[in-house]
Amino acid sequence: MKLYESEAKKVFEKMGIPIPKQYGVIRSAKELDALQLKFPLMLKSMVLVGGRGKAGGIKKANNLEEAHKISDVLFKLKIKGFPVDCILLEEAVEETGACYIGITMDPATFNNVIIVSASGGVDIEQVALKNPQAIVRKEISDNNKEISKTIALDLASSLNQSMKGKNECSKILADIISKVYATYQRFDARLCEINPLLITPSGVVAADAKLVLDDNALFRQVELLEMLGITEKRHDVAERTKNELRAQSAGFPYIDLLPQPVTKDQGKLYVGLIPGGAGYGIFSIDEVSTIGHRYFHDQVVPVNFMDSGGGPPQNRVAEMFHLLMDYPVVDLIVTSRFGGISSCDIFIRGMIQAVIERYENGKRMVPIFGRMVGTDLPSARAFLEKAKAENPEALQHVTIYVGNQRIMADVIREGIQKAFEVKGWKP
Repeated sequence: MKLYESEAKKVFEKMGIPIPKQYGVIRSAKELDALQLKFPLMLKSMVLVGGRGKAGGIKKANNLEEAHKISDVLFKLKIKGFPVDCILLEEAVEETGACYIGITMDPATFNNVIIVSASGGVDIEQVALKNPQAIVRKEISDNNKEISKTIALDLASSLNQSMKGKNECSKILADIISKVYATYQRFDARLCEINPLLITPSGVVAADAKLVLDDNALFRQVELLEMLGITEKRHDVAERTKNELRAQSAGFPYIDLLPQPVTKDQGKLYVGLIPGGAGYGIFSIDEVSTIGHRYFHDQVVPVNFMDSGGGPPQNRVAEMFHLLMDYPVVDLIVTSRFGGISSCDIFIRGMIQAVIERYENGKRMVPIFGRMVGTDLPSARAFLEKAKAENPEALQHVTIYVGNQRIMADVIREGIQKAFEVKGWKP
């Protein structure tokens, strides 16, 4: 669960991490007149996505008139599709230097990792790609609540040297690193980050604050949530793609596996996946990748994870197929329905509904290859055969194997081969 910057800064203040003076959070420009403000000050859009500065969501005001004008603009702004409902007001601080401090967990080792860089105030991901030597990374093999003074000072000294700071600055930075790590551990965080930590004439200050709590540990954070006035679990608001937002609205889990927007390699085949459950979804990704590597010279790319959920209604199934056919990168849809809780009959009706609707409306069509077995299989088979007899042109590129005479790996391989042939490509 992500916290707003204003909430994260309350936590930082509680943990002794210096923050700029806070004037409050407003929900309309009129509220500015009731506050005791000192200028210049910063107006920061409160949204749970990154890139606020680049999107024009953070501005400096030198007087009350400017603050009113900026507020009016910010309240009309959308940042990555999310409207600005509130604005944080805080003092503007004089900067003589900036750095980055972050704590997270390495998913490969499950060890906590401290990351510091003298490149503060910019996208740390871009720094990692373009200038990796500018990042210092320390993996912590134990799970103690605090780090040793030696580790903190070593990281601070390395950071201070990169920033060409004075010797006494290392002790200050070491203290901040220790407190950021303690915050991460105390509040069961998945990520605790300051970007940037500003060096000012009067000391250091966390100009920004990012804190993401582990949903699974929220039951241990009742006191924290009460302090922040959070009365119910906040749904994750990540930087979702258009496909992910569309799937969310339709009521089914979906994740894009490729960075958006996609730059398509015309020599590869891009496979969309509609499985019968989350486990089958993960299997499908793995199997498509493995078959692509083994038989098609790594020219096959799985594009998504999807889960229909237990017993999806027909219209939801149809929307799953519509979504992938509307996704321009997809060359082939591989589907697998193992009907346990879910009905094969409803699934096949939803799929055929989507295909016929698209055919009749002249929309983009994508070949479908798959298999179904399980609950309501006889009625699903009868409906599929009847639909194919009545709509041969619309369903000419739909191949569904009924029953378990063929393993899914062979079905996937055949589908990929046929899709390459349709495209006229030689893998």
